[in-house]
Amino acid sequence: MDTKLSFKAYAVVGMMLFALFFGAGNLIFPAQLGQYAGSEVWIAIAGFLITGVGLPLLGILAIGYSKSNDLQDLSSRVHPIFGLVFTALLYLTIGPFFALPRTGAVSYEVGIAPFIGQEYMSIGLIVFSAIFFGISLWLSLNPSKMVDSIGKFLSPAILVTLGVLLIAAIFNPMGSTEAPQEAYASGAFLKGFTEGYNTMDALASLVFGIIVIATVRKLGVTSSKGILAATLKSGVVAAALLAIVYTGIAYLGATSTATLGLLDTGGPVLSGASSHYFGTFGTLLLAVIITLACLTTAIGLIVANAEFFHKLTPKISYKTYVVIFSVFSFIVANAGLANIITYSIPVLMFLYPLAIVLIILAFTSPLFKHDRMVYIAAITVTFFIAIIDGLKTLTSSLGVANPGWLQAIVDFYAAVLPLYADGLGWLLPAVVVIAVTGLIARSRKSVSVQTAQNEY
Repeated sequence: MDTKLSFKAYAVVGMMLFALFFGAGNLIFPAQLGQYAGSEVWIAIAGFLITGVGLPLLGILAIGYSKSNDLQDLSSRVHPIFGLVFTALLYLTIGPFFALPRTGAVSYEVGIAPFIGQEYMSIGLIVFSAIFFGISLWLSLNPSKMVDSIGKFLSPAILVTLGVLLIAAIFNPMGSTEAPQEAYASGAFLKGFTEGYNTMDALASLVFGIIVIATVRKLGVTSSKGILAATLKSGVVAAALLAIVYTGIAYLGATSTATLGLLDTGGPVLSGASSHYFGTFGTLLLAVIITLACLTTAIGLIVANAEFFHKLTPKISYKTYVVIFSVFSFIVANAGLANIITYSIPVLMFLYPLAIVLIILAFTSPLFKHDRMVYIAAITVTFFIAIIDGLKTLTSSLGVANPGWLQAIVDFYAAVLPLYADGLGWLLPAVVVIAVTGLIARSRKSVSVQTAQNEY
């Protein structure tokens, strides 16, 4: 029989989940969205909350609902090779390719950059990131309870610090909201929706799901129904906190433009706002807390990636992977925060549709009797649209024209796929394919059962 959990237990697990999700991207992207959305901030943040809060919650629940052992187990329902490649690419994306170096870059932009001259920015980033990832490497080689203890202290500290800053912004805004930038002038909701990809939390939720389920089991909940209910209640706590923080930071960004100007990334928005309201002390306090938070996130990501790839290739030791990922992240971090964000977007435009469709399949799987045909059809259709979106976004990021063959496909997709211009051209085809192949799978299973009964 399941242990009946108290609200306090749900709150504790919810705070743990909030701490897992809350990292560098959760701070900078809502601030940047606010600045660029301006007077359209409320519409834009509504879209952002769907992919930045709603999808991560669904991702956590999908792992529990599907009764999968982990992400690779769930994605292998398409095919074992797809399961391996997709899981590895997802780990690398939330690890050394983008999210991991971003922790060091955000720490630098928020914590160090405001205190040094423009001419020393590059050397400052090299020195800071060397120290940051050096400490991350050292602690990742021997993960200890100290990191968990710091994490438990930091979540409340971040919430309190941000809370004070956001209250100041609400009651004494730096200025009024200005006209939105072109991307948000029309279709702010859908722009906010795709901007939520940048947090990478929906991808991370497919990894974190097992951690939450294991925690719930340790509290005495063992039945599938009980685990799902406890995960949902804890997830709602984390989602509510994330939604409040995102909305507040977006509003702060929207009202900061007149004072701070339009900035390239969200990091300087937070440091500039702290300086505006609380002077040097406020900037220092925010810098210390965010740097420590990013450090614990970096350690968690290094450990998770090293453990996963060591499991895949046991001949390469865990410690070797820790060194590889730490050094690689140090190199990428020195490309600068703006470049990391720019080059991560094409990958996210490719990965996110696949992840979202996989989550949809996890919930709808019982309806089509878990038939692999539905998984293969839906992921295949999504793949061929998402890969073009990724390539198109990459050429745009590089500032070059699409090759002729790519432009021909883009033009075709734009003509026949609803919402393609908004980055959601994959959505309707995926839903239609799931519905059609799901009906075929159900009828095929029904015929098979009827035939077996007749033969009997």
